[in-house]
Amino acid sequence: MNRKSRISFGPGASSLILIMVVLSMSIVGVLSLLSANNDNKLSLRSAEMTKTVYELNARAERRLAELDALAAECISEAGEDGYRELLREKLPSDMQMEEDRISWEETEGNRSLDLSVKLSDGEADSDRLSWVTHRLTAVTEDIWN
Repeated sequence: MNRKSRISFGPGASSLILIMVVLSMSIVGVLSLLSANNDNKLSLRSAEMTKTVYELNARAERRLAELDALAAECISEAGEDGYRELLREKLPSDMQMEEDRISWEETEGNRSLDLSVKLSDGEADSDRLSWVTHRLTAVTEDIWN
């Protein structure tokens, strides 16, 4: 009555375990490749966005320098008292002047930079312009509708 049972695995069990291990490692490898590909796409999008923002900032600074040179020219022509009216007449068409502020917008792709500067009192040796607004906005798609 004392029977001992022996469980025995044949040669197929080790093959089955080997197949499961290889299949599991293959799945992990494919998931790693997909993750690396997505990380690469995200890095490229981030680099493109950063490049666009820096281009917008550089363009804004160049426009500020041009505007400062124009203000200096107007001060030398009209004097410190009446230079604002002359500056208003000579402003580029994409810039708007309201009282002592000049505003404009720089756009690149789906990003735009809203800018405005404040005019000083016209002293020739001080800063004629100072930043008031320097706001970056992005237009995005509505992916849910």
